[in-house]
Amino acid sequence: MTDDERAIRAVVDTWLAASKAGDLPTVLSLMTDDALFMTPGQPPFGKEAFAAMSGAMKDVRVEGTSDIQEVQVFGDVAYLRNFLRIKMTIPDGKTASRSGYTLTILRKGADGKWRLSRDANLVMADTA
Repeated sequence: MTDDERAIRAVVDTWLAASKAGDLPTVLSLMTDDALFMTPGQPPFGKEAFAAMSGAMKDVRVEGTSDIQEVQVFGDVAYLRNFLRIKMTIPDGKTASRSGYTLTILRKGADGKWRLSRDANLVMADTA
């Protein structure tokens, strides 16, 4: 495993840990300013909309696990194919679970840090 692949995997681990801790500033630091998210049923949205949606969920506890299935690095650009499982708990104790695949493009900044640039997220509600 290369140093870049380890650093990219650390981005995912840090994102999940920060999400669990409710640490939105850390999550936002892991994406480029022009980050773009694509999810089913809605038009693409950027970092500002992500921050607003996350801020509206500040009382929701989010826990997740990641199964990174592929990382490919091409200079200062990389992609990551991942399977996520997410559990959200609202203050009254009700939970919702989601899972699915993501395809994420990352860019290495001038500071040498990898950040999410584009994310195609197919995570959907689990049925059971």
